[in-house]
Amino acid sequence: MLTAETKARSKHTQFVLTPWSAQAALDMPTIDRAQGSWLYDTAGKKYLDLSAGLVAVNLGHSHPTVVRAIADQAAKLCYAAPAFFNDLRVAVAEELAALTPWTEGARTFFTTGGGEANEDAVKMSRMISGRHKVLAAYRSFHGSAPGAGTLTGENRRWPNEPGIPGVVHFFAPFPYRSPFGTDDPVEETRRALDHLELVLTYEDPARVAAILLEPVVGSNGVIVYPEGYLKGVREICDRHGIFLIFDEVMTGFGRTGAAFACRRFGVTPDLITFAKGCTSAYVPLGGVIVRERLAKYFDDHVLGCGHTYSGHPLAIAAAHGALRAYREEGLYARALEIERWMGELLGALREQSPVIGDVRGIGAFFALELVRDRATREPIVAWQGASAGPMPGILKSLRQRGVYAFGRYNVILVTPPLTISRDELAFGVDALSGALAEFASAL
Repeated sequence: MLTAETKARSKHTQFVLTPWSAQAALDMPTIDRAQGSWLYDTAGKKYLDLSAGLVAVNLGHSHPTVVRAIADQAAKLCYAAPAFFNDLRVAVAEELAALTPWTEGARTFFTTGGGEANEDAVKMSRMISGRHKVLAAYRSFHGSAPGAGTLTGENRRWPNEPGIPGVVHFFAPFPYRSPFGTDDPVEETRRALDHLELVLTYEDPARVAAILLEPVVGSNGVIVYPEGYLKGVREICDRHGIFLIFDEVMTGFGRTGAAFACRRFGVTPDLITFAKGCTSAYVPLGGVIVRERLAKYFDDHVLGCGHTYSGHPLAIAAAHGALRAYREEGLYARALEIERWMGELLGALREQSPVIGDVRGIGAFFALELVRDRATREPIVAWQGASAGPMPGILKSLRQRGVYAFGRYNVILVTPPLTISRDELAFGVDALSGALAEFASAL
């Protein structure tokens, strides 16, 4: 067991990753195994993984199909340079192409994660278009390294500044906290699209290579854009010859009730970036899927992308096993059933908890926004503020009740594995109810 002394020493030998302080990280248990929807610590306590790690473990933990695929590959070949051919890599690329909305076909360039994938998607867009500028939303996260961190719109961008040149941010719709001064979703969409057109006017659309968007905003609050917005962005891109990139790192692989969110919403991008759920996060893997009419550009031009671990055999084997599990168990659509459970359970929770201002989401991708006053919508802590406020305490109270969830500032993500049962989800919501009641009583 990791002792208190060893935990204290650990902060002098490694960086502890947490949205909050190093001290908050020391409150975290030490996890040494996991199964299905559950994590188990070294003291024998178990925790429902209500956020699927970081919205990544879509198949739940220790799924036998993926574990077996990794073990079989490890016994045969753990690494070969990306220039070599690999049968499984071809099979995974073919299956990914089949999951996209493009009838023309597609090609995939593999990376080790979502941030790299977004950087490479931007690089490809710039090379193919001959244009330089890229637009991304303010309330977005596309990775933390300098390139992807510049694409990111929120405060995780700031340590990367001045960042890479040519990135311009714009406001996207957010019905609960409209940046456009309206409570009408239709008007929100219209004003947001007008705003995007105005930004393009000031940047010169003929200089813009791509617009990068999460089809559902992820760690910045699980914001589902109002009807018509994504289709409007697609139309703007078509009108100006701009490529549309969907960052599906969180929304891919069944999270929204389809293989990719673009299929759920019926909006076709030009490039799709992915990671996380493609291996259920068992082994790091990401990539860029490029529609064929763009990908063929690189038949006659050098693709200026390359990574030591691109198409890593062990990661590809994990993806091959994961894709098989999604397909054979019908898990791309299972989030539609989970969405109904979420509506019932989280809707009832909002009715009983005065600190929940908004419940929103789609598929198995929901969030609770916490407020001090529903009428004024004052958040429990300022978004992107200097303090985490009470959120670390709320999440610790959840863990004491046997539930792990990921939260930022005043939002808690409810994004469980796609294999979760209704009873397990109800257990998680009961724990949320207790933790939020404890917080509300202290206000």
